[in-house]
Amino acid sequence: MGTEYLELPDGRIAYDVTGPTDGRLVVCLHGMGDTRRTFRFLVPRLAAAGYRVASVDMRGYGESSAGWPDYRVESTGADLVALIRYFDSPAVVISHSIACAAAAWAAAESPDDVSGLVLIATSSGESSVKAWMKPAARLVARSAALWGMYYRSLYPTTRPDDFDQYVKDLRTNLREPGRLAALRAQIAGALAGVRLRYLDVRCPTLIVMGTRDAETPDPAAEANLVAEMLAPTGIVKLIEGSGHYPHADMPDATAAAVLKFLVDV
Repeated sequence: MGTEYLELPDGRIAYDVTGPTDGRLVVCLHGMGDTRRTFRFLVPRLAAAGYRVASVDMRGYGESSAGWPDYRVESTGADLVALIRYFDSPAVVISHSIACAAAAWAAAESPDDVSGLVLIATSSGESSVKAWMKPAARLVARSAALWGMYYRSLYPTTRPDDFDQYVKDLRTNLREPGRLAALRAQIAGALAGVRLRYLDVRCPTLIVMGTRDAETPDPAAEANLVAEMLAPTGIVKLIEGSGHYPHADMPDATAAAVLKFLVDV
């Protein structure tokens, strides 16, 4: 498995592929300030079950190029559709946090390309933002070190054995030219409010939420609100004790839920 690239008009998107070439396509898209390696525990489990899994670095992050004209949800969603079409196969898209908005955009705009969605730690867009969150978000985007400190806070119970090295690698990546600019642009867009396309999604959707996700005041209520927006296709799986990264802090429980959904779809 090595890094491959999809060349687009304004830059290139990095991805890797794991699993049998004839397996059903699953595409994984990470959240802000992260890389495709956030799915390092989920991907092998899906590949072992026979799925062909493409893990993607969003524009501006990881090994994808920096310096894109914008980092809007619609643009990230269009990158996702372009990659799926490159594989010439409909895909189930597994997305995390802010990437869920891009995945929903792709499913709404290009329903023939997206056969299902898994939304991990998503948001309904309806919840009120606590007063301290806006200045805090702007602060942590000023440096890779501050982002690393914030990232650590989102793992309230268990952390992977490689967690310290993983956070160190994230900081190193964010210190590359243009990476923090991408993070700041995504945070600015999220704080200004992004247009969520959940009401336009028609494919089966699994919402995975950790019960101790600090990004939302009431994770269970938030997940159920998203499911209502996606009705009748949205179903909820709560991961007890998990934080904002259930695919990394509790990968066994998360993988079991995702694999069951893939079979049902």
